[in-house]
Amino acid sequence: MFPTPKPSLVPNTYAYESEPMVKPTGFREYDARWLFQKEINLMGIQALGMGLGTLMHEMKVRPEIVTGHDFRGYSASIKYALASGLMAAGIKVHDIGLAMSPMAYFAQFALDVPAVAMVTASHNDNGWTGVKMGVNRPLTFGPDEMTRLKDIVLGAKFDLRGGGAYVFVEDFPATYFKDLTDRPKLKHPIKVVCACGNGTAGAFAPQVLEALGCEVIPLDTDLDHSFPKYNPNPEDMEMLHAMRDAVLAHKADVALGFDGDGDRCGVVDDEGEEIFADKMGVMLARDLAKLHPGATFVVDVKSTGLFATDPELIKLGVKADYWKTGHSYMKRRVNETGALVGFEKSGHYFFNAPVGRGYDDGLVSAIAILDMLDRNPGKKLSQLRQALPKTWSSPTMSPHCPDEAKYGIVAQVVKHFEDLAAQGALVTGQKIRDLVTVNGVRVTTEDGSWGLVRASSNKPELVVVVESPVSEGRMREMFEAMDSVLRTFPEVGEYNQKI
Repeated sequence: MFPTPKPSLVPNTYAYESEPMVKPTGFREYDARWLFQKEINLMGIQALGMGLGTLMHEMKVRPEIVTGHDFRGYSASIKYALASGLMAAGIKVHDIGLAMSPMAYFAQFALDVPAVAMVTASHNDNGWTGVKMGVNRPLTFGPDEMTRLKDIVLGAKFDLRGGGAYVFVEDFPATYFKDLTDRPKLKHPIKVVCACGNGTAGAFAPQVLEALGCEVIPLDTDLDHSFPKYNPNPEDMEMLHAMRDAVLAHKADVALGFDGDGDRCGVVDDEGEEIFADKMGVMLARDLAKLHPGATFVVDVKSTGLFATDPELIKLGVKADYWKTGHSYMKRRVNETGALVGFEKSGHYFFNAPVGRGYDDGLVSAIAILDMLDRNPGKKLSQLRQALPKTWSSPTMSPHCPDEAKYGIVAQVVKHFEDLAAQGALVTGQKIRDLVTVNGVRVTTEDGSWGLVRASSNKPELVVVVESPVSEGRMREMFEAMDSVLRTFPEVGEYNQKI
């Protein structure tokens, strides 16, 4: 029998080398994230593989799975521990090697394999690891599957039937490149800064953009898992500022920045303006709705209100469906509704046919942006941005909050604003026009200004976003209103960044 995982063990001890350690909070809403060696050890990863294999049998999924790993100093060892657990549970493992997450999702289709387990900590800081999993392409696990997986792993309820196998898929990146680039080249010259933050995308993104006909200016594309300059996260201002500086220095048309596992794309325009991903989504929605009038776009609750209020989108008859933040939630909603695209403020875009296959791929997003520019040869990206109605938006701001406390705190914040709305009380001097509680609480006042508080699904943090169509001052007032409620909870700590 394989030992029952312990919630904590001390490194450099006999127990640490002889027993699995799995901290329960690592099982998130739709994937798994732990601090490697502090919250999970290699035997714990092995237990995760055994649990995932057991769940696949329970769900009557064909016992074959794609796996790959991102570029971190420890990711390969974690992948092999995961694979050993999967094989012990009777699963055939198809290993595509070093990869971005969307390459693993694509491999499910290209290799005709039903399941995926991608070893990645995405944009999290070094020290973190995790696994993005799914058994029904293009979807990844949601709360039900994650809860059952957690129950199997922490209870050591493994079905170790043996009979698994391992196959290394040689030169899989070439298959992925061909899928993205087997199309006409761009008709007009576009100079692109390709920013990768020394993360995994640096091995793949520049070549794909060059093959499409772009003039590529590489920015931090050399692989270096110490991330010497900044974390590869195009939602962080540090990376966006580096992209801005490169655009201005090279007089480029656009900068495209990719996160640690390549499933997100951040954008800076030709004037050096950082375009948050939700605003970029409105621009793409305008472009695609001309080709697909009446389309539905799924939008996460952190995103701008323009998807519902933009006159151009209204004229084109599109429908905006505001939904839960999180790549699994968004993927599932796009799949269920048949939406053309799902847009998430973090930069996850989910393109359905005919543009994509329903999963998030930063390069597919980049190609859609380049195609939009190619269809508007007389306009720079800055001009397309300036054509949007003006709103003042914050970046995503995340105050620290322990995993054990964050959901309870958010529930109390939701109740606080529900009570205010029921009483007809004022927020920033105005009545509450609308409350969206599908994922935390999004409070909209009479003038259209809004603020959001929700729990992060993958880190011990809360998430705060604010926007106003009126002024920067109103945006800041909404932030103060949200933050003043959070400051009543001693567990809520400092922000990673603030307006």
